[in-house]
Amino acid sequence: MTRPLRTFVMGLGQMGRSHALAYHANPGFEIVGLGNRSAVELPEALQAYPRLASFEEGLALKPDLVSINTYTDSHADFAVAAMEAGAHVFVEKPLAANVADARRVVEAAQRTGRKLVIGYILRHHPSWVEFIRLARELGPPFVMRMNLNQQSSGSAWEIHKRLMESTSPVVDCGVHYLDVMLQISDARPVQVRGMGVRLTPEIAETQVNFGHLQVLFEDGSIGWYEAGWGPMISETAFFVKDVMSPNGSVSIVMNEGAKSADIDTHTKTATIRLHHAALDAGGRFVQPDSLVSMQGEPGHQELCDAEQAFVLRAIRRDVDLTRHMNDGVRSLEVVLAADRSMRERRAIDL
Repeated sequence: MTRPLRTFVMGLGQMGRSHALAYHANPGFEIVGLGNRSAVELPEALQAYPRLASFEEGLALKPDLVSINTYTDSHADFAVAAMEAGAHVFVEKPLAANVADARRVVEAAQRTGRKLVIGYILRHHPSWVEFIRLARELGPPFVMRMNLNQQSSGSAWEIHKRLMESTSPVVDCGVHYLDVMLQISDARPVQVRGMGVRLTPEIAETQVNFGHLQVLFEDGSIGWYEAGWGPMISETAFFVKDVMSPNGSVSIVMNEGAKSADIDTHTKTATIRLHHAALDAGGRFVQPDSLVSMQGEPGHQELCDAEQAFVLRAIRRDVDLTRHMNDGVRSLEVVLAADRSMRERRAIDL
């Protein structure tokens, strides 16, 4: 019988706790330590595990897997150190704070032969897999329109302000949706344009809490993404996931009353609407739109469970993660170029 993977979890914020619960529930993992820089309240299921104050204490336990769920600026150094110590790595998105560090992490995975899985949770969601499949079937060139604005207050706003000390909303959330765009279009992104604005005096003058990017692809496809955080963010059209092509469109339609602060809203799709552009001789649509109900899809914790089950399979079955890692670098390259574009007020060629 194969023994469970000794797992050290570093970072116990919202995502770190969810991943720790996934390891707790899966017999393929054995949690040997939970690390966080400060004291945090944990669910009852996690309270019996050893609590560590530093990353180095966790590495000293010789884990098989290190799960990195800290702020972005520590991802690269932690990931490289873990792989050089012999551990496989799961790291939350974004992979790193800059492209050079992202490439350094991938190089470490290739050099050490360790598995590197990046936290692109939507890749493990059956409804998003179907959305991408239907979009690809429509054929290029594509218009890809996506956003995820989050109206936050209280503790959620405090978390967002801490995140913005190292990562803008366009970078933190944008890597997910650029990754989706890269899965829909096989064309290479060639140029990105970004703009952003600081909507609150509660963050530094160099920071923005609302941003917008446009990306141009080699085949003429275009993509659009926006993200904003804070108590001033509108709930109107906060969730847009829509792809158009010459042959029609496919869209995610949210349930009425959905709220941006609900974390399940960020992944659940409710309904997928497929529209075909074909007209008959009289100029009428050949077929009506079809609505695909996505009832029974996984919630946030179930999705984290599925993501960590993939990590286990990747390690046990020696899954080739080359495309996965390259996509992680490419999506980060695009959103960081957008962040640079908004600060330099010019288009950036990729």
